[in-house]
Amino acid sequence: MTGKLSDEEIARRAALPEAARRALEEADARKRAEAALPSDEIGGPKNIEPTRFGDWERKGIAYDF
Repeated sequence: MTGKLSDEEIARRAALPEAARRALEEADARKRAEAALPSDEIGGPKNIEPTRFGDWERKGIAYDF
């Protein structure tokens, strides 16, 4: 979650196994990192940088490098 956790959510997570809590923490960290991506690029990718995965996609057409 990008904001503070509610008391109810904290209690719910405390009842989960350690692996599930760790997975939720990792997902929260990914969401925070994605929210921190720059949004000032015009015409660029909307999500994470596609060159990391080796191709670009525009209107359903993938361009490989």
